[in-house]
Amino acid sequence: MFFHAHPDDEALLTAGTMAMLAAEGHRVVLVVATAGERGLAEMGPGDELGETRLKELYTSAALLGCARVECLGYGDSGLSPKGGIAEERPDNAFIDADTDGAAGQLAAILKEEEADLLAIYDPAGGYGHPDHVQVHRVGRRAAEMAGTEIVLEATVNRDPLLKALKFAGKVYKFPPEFDPRTFESAYTPGDQITHRVNVRKYTKQKRASMAAHVTQASGGDSDRTLAVMLKIPGPLYRLVFGTEWFVRRDVPPGTRLTHPFEQA
Repeated sequence: MFFHAHPDDEALLTAGTMAMLAAEGHRVVLVVATAGERGLAEMGPGDELGETRLKELYTSAALLGCARVECLGYGDSGLSPKGGIAEERPDNAFIDADTDGAAGQLAAILKEEEADLLAIYDPAGGYGHPDHVQVHRVGRRAAEMAGTEIVLEATVNRDPLLKALKFAGKVYKFPPEFDPRTFESAYTPGDQITHRVNVRKYTKQKRASMAAHVTQASGGDSDRTLAVMLKIPGPLYRLVFGTEWFVRRDVPPGTRLTHPFEQA
């Protein structure tokens, strides 16, 4: 089971691994906490955007071979720190949810599916989105409740990412919503990563998954981050997105594994 905060998160961090596991015959389940109704898009935030993004999620999931898709139904907390002003958040914002209550919902699906593995985010929530941080907290607690043995924290190797951003900044003007400085404390240093999963065979599915999230790749701004990623030529795309990284906290430091079910 892969637990994400919003539609399109699965495409960016775990799509290759999901497609690989599905191709190997595993039953892959995708759960999102929210419909992403406060995301950036041409139609503006609200229920209509949330419904559209869930449709895009189902398309993405089908391309990756997922057997089931669920949305826990919490409100998108928004991108700003701590979800912005509390009065401006929806009443059921995910970051305001009781951890045990939300974890109980997720644990029920884990038990129903008899899931062997749960993928969540690292403690920083990747790049710090408050809903992503909550995914980490809720996911950890849900695994405890359900007795799910393998918990993998989806992340990115921070070290080469910072080098790549430094180089890219010299030749490319990043879009306004993208601040490369935020990545100095984002994701996970390389020496803490336990799993480096080669998904180059599945980058076509990963790219198709990204493209399925039309509202996040368009919306009148050709420099949207997802749109930029989709413009990367095939060979370079396989190089950039051909590895997915995870951290498993219950294996010895320095462990180097290449498959989600590989044992240390």
